[in-house]
Amino acid sequence: MSATLGTLLYELDPTLNIHVLERLSTCGQESSQAWNNAGTGHAGNCEMNYTPQRPDGSVDIAKALQINTKFDLSRQLWSYLVAKGAIRDPRAFIHPCPHMSFVQGEEDIAFLRQRFAAMSAHHCYQGMEFSDNKAMIGDWAPLIMEGRDPAQPVTATRMATGTDVDYGALTRLLTNRLATHCNVTVSYCQEVKKLKHLEDGRWLVTYQDAHSGEQQSLTTRFVFIGAGGAAIELLQMSGIPEGQGYGGFPISGIWLRCDQDDISSRHRVKVYGKAASGSPPMSVPHLDARLINGQRSLLFGPYAGFSTKFLKNGPLSALFHSLTYRNIVPLLDVAKDNLALTEYLIGQVFQSRRHQFDVLRQFFPNAQPSQWTKVTAGQRVQIIKPDAKRGGILEFGTELVPAADGSLVALLGASPGASTAASIALDVLHRCFAEQMTEQGWLPALRRIFPTYGLDLSQDKDACLQSRQETAQVLKVEHIG
Repeated sequence: MSATLGTLLYELDPTLNIHVLERLSTCGQESSQAWNNAGTGHAGNCEMNYTPQRPDGSVDIAKALQINTKFDLSRQLWSYLVAKGAIRDPRAFIHPCPHMSFVQGEEDIAFLRQRFAAMSAHHCYQGMEFSDNKAMIGDWAPLIMEGRDPAQPVTATRMATGTDVDYGALTRLLTNRLATHCNVTVSYCQEVKKLKHLEDGRWLVTYQDAHSGEQQSLTTRFVFIGAGGAAIELLQMSGIPEGQGYGGFPISGIWLRCDQDDISSRHRVKVYGKAASGSPPMSVPHLDARLINGQRSLLFGPYAGFSTKFLKNGPLSALFHSLTYRNIVPLLDVAKDNLALTEYLIGQVFQSRRHQFDVLRQFFPNAQPSQWTKVTAGQRVQIIKPDAKRGGILEFGTELVPAADGSLVALLGASPGASTAASIALDVLHRCFAEQMTEQGWLPALRRIFPTYGLDLSQDKDACLQSRQETAQVLKVEHIG
């Protein structure tokens, strides 16, 4: 996210002085790192938690549409950078990969039929396919049908236009390009220790070298906190009133990973199922094809777990250090109101490997334990925000928390995160750089970068389909006309 915002700011005004501070030895090693996420390129194609069922049985696709069209903005930004030569080859970070939703049992099949009816009627999901034919589903994804009970009812939908995105590679491409410019500084192994709002409206940022312990400081008129799970602590460090009462609830994840070519070469799709009752949205089970550094692999999971870390490469004390007298009540209220989630996480922590593998076999009946290894996914920190009526609310999305004067903004939360980075960056511009968002300022450049800027692609069919055709050609991904 920081790389995306930095890139966009540079494109809009190359005279800006930009300083990136990263606590690790290189960029994109936390949630953006390829093995720490599923690389889905969330477009609301297959994630059934984005399409809840209404009491009358119909399906609400509003959230899926919102995410779907936000991903279009990311595609437009990436296409712009490829077209101007800033990214030489889109295959360095994005690949075609169909997205599927797969369900078993009559109740879930009825839901998927309703979901398909609602989504396929909308232009944003042009080309979506539906099948309850076992042979056709087997053609789409052989591994999920081989060895399955032929009497078991199953149904699937498929979007051929899906993608697999290596967000770690994309982060490196964007950051390394930024670092080549004379007025951009990228500093690694530097951890922010203090944020102080000065009387003149600027910020004094004090940071420490991880190796030498030496501290330095800089002053700036704008601070963006895009630090993943650590954003909560930095927001608290800033002391802005808008951040008071916010807390974080960390959820860790576990994948099962298969690197055997004879297996991974036969599954070139991402297949999403339905989440277990009481589980968080990030724990929706899915069997994903990945292509990272030229190697094909499969990921299954994620199995949820609990850790007091806010970063995968962070201290175990992070959760405790984040507790304040302002957020302890919201935290306790969330714990009281989410007992099902607590029970689910406890159950996941104590799951045996055999039980975990049984869940995989619901997707891949012929899976063999010897073919799979367990790996730790990225750490997610869900937002706990203060609420006047309920005390605290647990949020599973992403949220910007800006200072009133627009001089600082923190990005909190998790999924869909990276997929909607361009949309989030535009939101930052509107909130924090309003004076530049004029015809005499940045708007003409924004329209060059985002040809559909200002349009609602969920309503403007022609603009939506034209954008997808053009970006598909540049990014070398699938398009259905």
